[in-house]
Amino acid sequence: MDQNNRLSEAEIRKCLKTDQIGRQMELHASLDSTSNRAKEAAENGAPHGFLVAADFQTAGRGRQGRSFYSPAGSGIYISYVLRLPLPLSRIMLVTPLAAVAAARAIDRVSGVDHDTVDQKYAQDNRIRIKWVNDLILRGKKTGGILCETSSAFTEGRPDYLILGIGINVAPISFPEELRGIATSLGNEGRRSISRSRLIAELSNQLELLLSCPEPSVFMKEYRDRSCVIGRQVTVLSGRETFEAFVRDIDGEGRLLLSQDGKNLTLNSGEIRIINF
Repeated sequence: MDQNNRLSEAEIRKCLKTDQIGRQMELHASLDSTSNRAKEAAENGAPHGFLVAADFQTAGRGRQGRSFYSPAGSGIYISYVLRLPLPLSRIMLVTPLAAVAAARAIDRVSGVDHDTVDQKYAQDNRIRIKWVNDLILRGKKTGGILCETSSAFTEGRPDYLILGIGINVAPISFPEELRGIATSLGNEGRRSISRSRLIAELSNQLELLLSCPEPSVFMKEYRDRSCVIGRQVTVLSGRETFEAFVRDIDGEGRLLLSQDGKNLTLNSGEIRIINF
């Protein structure tokens, strides 16, 4: 296996700059799901920031009960235990916060940092975000985020969150049903990315953003990276399906839509970009 493609605790720790996120970790050759293992660890007292990573998942999970394709040696499949003393309204913003952290980490590890390289190149090649949790590169999904809460609540907030993040890193030959919609960093020319360094940088960015006193700090970047604002979309919300225009995303992560002259607000659901 390519050295860059090898998960290494020593390499992760060498690049880790956090106080809590990722400081305690487990690396596995194979798991059914890193989120399942993280939940088990949380129930047994794992601390805030506890990290579970696997080289391969047999049952990786995405939103809406979908599976996340997780071939061996090809991506980062990680889950964090988060114990956040935040009101429920702030906890609902953990998914967009994590999307920004992941997008920053990918761009910086792969040298496409809009602060340090040619602006046009960075804009064309930086990671974009599709509401609410998909990481997009050149029009295709290269990663996703799934945030789950514990069933137990204390003082109106969950005892812990499980934040699962999957990113396709190495070149991947996707199954036929995914080829038109999925990609990897390697498939798009970013072939020298260390998975261990990416895990460390994602942890660094996650801790940095979790320390932000105001959500506006990361929500501005979430909107800047959005690939849905200004687009016509198909909305799937419960049993309802309709087309609408995306005007913006508000400070609480809600999608602001226009449909037939009426303004709508979408708190949850799924969208598909028309003519993406």
